Amino acid sequence: MSEIGRFMLCALLIGAGATVVMDVWMAVRQRLLGIPPPNYALVGRWIAYLPRGRFRHDPISASPPVQSERLVGWIVHYGTGIVFAATLLAIWGLDWARGPTIGPALIVGIGSVAAPFLVMQPGMGAGVAASRTPRPAAARVQSIVTHAIFGLGLYAAGWVTRLWAVTA
Repeated sequence: MSEIGRFMLCALLIGAGATVVMDVWMAVRQRLLGIPPPNYALVGRWIAYLPRGRFRHDPISASPPVQSERLVGWIVHYGTGIVFAATLLAIWGLDWARGPTIGPALIVGIGSVAAPFLVMQPGMGAGVAASRTPRPAAARVQSIVTHAIFGLGLYAAGWVTRLWAVTA
């Protein structure tokens, strides 16, 4: 397999694996702390409105639903995880995938919180870094912890998939 093929395979496996770890964390968080997971249908709704020229909603839940929004939201959720894994590999190279280390994974994982803080939350009507939510500080902490868990997931998925980086 070519280096580009290895890169794409590793980004897919590491990104999807890290996103699964994040989803498991959100299920545990809900069970232990009663904090509901994100509603990815609303993410799908927000994405569906982008081609229609609408970036900002006030809030997204007040905008009319669109067909297949839940499916779109989940695809975007996993696609975003794969893009962040590709970012990790683009910066640290396939050598990282051959011998994953925690530092780069946490840098990308925690750094990925910029996407919801600066793009998604403002677009969905929650304000920059959840500033328009009822409990902004709690929402920020939850986001940072969740994205740190995603970083740990990048590291774990990197270790699980490292053989493909070498042998694929």
